[in-house]
Amino acid sequence: MRVNYILPISLIMILLLPIVIAESKQVDLSLESSIANYDLGISTASVSPDGESVLLIGNEGYAHLISAKNAGDRSLDVELNSAREHDFNDVSWHPRGEAALIAGDFGTAMRYEKIDHSITIVNGTGSILGRDMSAVEWRSAGDYAYFAAKDGEVWRFSEGTGFMSLGNNANSEITGISCHINYDICVVSTLSSGLGVIGATHNLTWISGTKTDTWIDVDCPDAQLNECVAFGSGLRMISIQLNTVDHTKSSVGDMVEYRTLEGDFIASSRGYSSTSIIYLAPSSTVRYDSVDDIAKVQISSTQFSDWDSVISGRQISYVWENNFNSGFLLTSNGNIVSFEPHEVQIDNSMMTTIILVAVSVSVPGVILGLIYMNSPFLQRKYNQFRKKIKK
Repeated sequence: MRVNYILPISLIMILLLPIVIAESKQVDLSLESSIANYDLGISTASVSPDGESVLLIGNEGYAHLISAKNAGDRSLDVELNSAREHDFNDVSWHPRGEAALIAGDFGTAMRYEKIDHSITIVNGTGSILGRDMSAVEWRSAGDYAYFAAKDGEVWRFSEGTGFMSLGNNANSEITGISCHINYDICVVSTLSSGLGVIGATHNLTWISGTKTDTWIDVDCPDAQLNECVAFGSGLRMISIQLNTVDHTKSSVGDMVEYRTLEGDFIASSRGYSSTSIIYLAPSSTVRYDSVDDIAKVQISSTQFSDWDSVISGRQISYVWENNFNSGFLLTSNGNIVSFEPHEVQIDNSMMTTIILVAVSVSVPGVILGLIYMNSPFLQRKYNQFRKKIKK
């Protein structure tokens, strides 16, 4: 009886093949423009909460504001003067979007003000003088931000109180801080000290069993899930299960290693609709959907290099989306590359039309035939019907 199924099912699969569109390319790339005709040394950037502006930072105190939706239009740029020569390493917008904090080398902690585009020193920088600050992030309430250093120390910050160390420091560089959208809980990634969780009362706790990996970044993309995700060297990824009542009881899920990808993770940014965009070297990007727990290549290194071998050889500094698979990629040199969903070209020739008609007719017939072949009741009824006709 089992053999009776093989031929019909095989026929169904073959007939269905022409109407299944296999698409490997997710987006099409276009060079919008370059911010300058020389290497700017951009380290990273951040999109404003209203989605209108992108604040870029980089080497030797570089700061620049561009449009998030018309990133190729240089007439919309705002050149910012930080009056600093030390490298800027990270930037974070306040949840209300009126200001942003910038962290940099030699105790650099600056505030950008949207109202007049000024960049000034924040209160209390004497506490961090000489320390190379590697990360900064506002927590969801907007009352405190967290600054972290390359030597592993983390501070809470507000203009009223200045800087206060959290204690329980790491022994290696802090590579990323991300705060949950709905809870005043933040997660921390390090090069060799594991993953940490900062509770609502600013207590830093390290998660056991995470010190054996090199963590390059962390993200909390979804407002509904009580979890974040950490990205590690060696194409490794792990979820962080947040305990919103007692942050010290937060834990990690199972480690996932994406061995089929090319290169290695170097950074990440927030993608569209509660997803994370991970950057790889050589130049490529991967979208991680925390809700469905799926990672999918967005821009492959092969596609990038085939499109432009020069630009693909430059490091990706930041990626942002204005819609799903529609946005911009920024290189360290200052190249702005737009991407949009890849359009699939459908062949409307007569042969395609004939095949589609054949499929629409044949598939139901094959399915009905399969049912009839395996139903003694239908076969008996059909024979009775034929006998009545002959009479």
